[in-house]
Amino acid sequence: MTQVEANGIEFNVKIDGHRGLPWLVLSNSLATNISMWDRQVEALRDRFRIMRYDQRGHGETDAPAGKYNFGILVADVVALMDALEIRRTHFAGLSMGGMTAIALSQQHPDRVDRVVACDCGPASTPQSAQQWEERIALVRDHGMQALVQPTIDRWFPAEFVTANHDTIEKVRHMIRTTPLNGFIGSAHALSHFDLRPGLAEIRNPVRLICGGKDAALPGTKAMHAAIAGSDFVEIPGAGHISNMEDPTAFTHALQSFLAG
Repeated sequence: MTQVEANGIEFNVKIDGHRGLPWLVLSNSLATNISMWDRQVEALRDRFRIMRYDQRGHGETDAPAGKYNFGILVADVVALMDALEIRRTHFAGLSMGGMTAIALSQQHPDRVDRVVACDCGPASTPQSAQQWEERIALVRDHGMQALVQPTIDRWFPAEFVTANHDTIEKVRHMIRTTPLNGFIGSAHALSHFDLRPGLAEIRNPVRLICGGKDAALPGTKAMHAAIAGSDFVEIPGAGHISNMEDPTAFTHALQSFLAG
């Protein structure tokens, strides 16, 4: 791993795969870090030059105070690509990373080839904004530990939690160690966004992936319906972090699309 200065902060970045292979950039969800992609990198590093980065406020990337938005998160990606001399790349992201992928394809279609947006939705709602405000208040009063169990319960089906101790402990650690500024800043981005304008104009090839038990499923399907020529893959039985819950099915869905 290395630190790369971009858009005014230091990003934690890890690059895998041989020089000369097609680029693939992976973007993490809220309250995770680059290790969420370990299984995908293990499977795809011989086919792609993979750049993972901790999103602003996550993992080992700087966590400036303030409210983030998807304009900032997209500017981060473009600045990182410029710093690493990545002219054009495939791009995949999950949840917050999935919305980043769609916003990137809307704002900079010339910088991306194939786009994979996973377990994400097209817009915030008054109800979701209220939920994020409640979570922000909770972590301000009690720290990230207070969100660990509620987040696990929301992200994963109960039967998966019971049967997959190591994966769940890895996720618990990612949530617990998310910088407070990063969580709050990103929660503001998720509280107030609307990607619906311009979805119909996206021309990059797009695949939407979502766990069949994820509460984001209707939103992911709505994005599929709005993006002309996109396709959709459901990961049966999986919850919100579908790439970690069923890495075999998820990686197949990712690889088959990127292979064209």
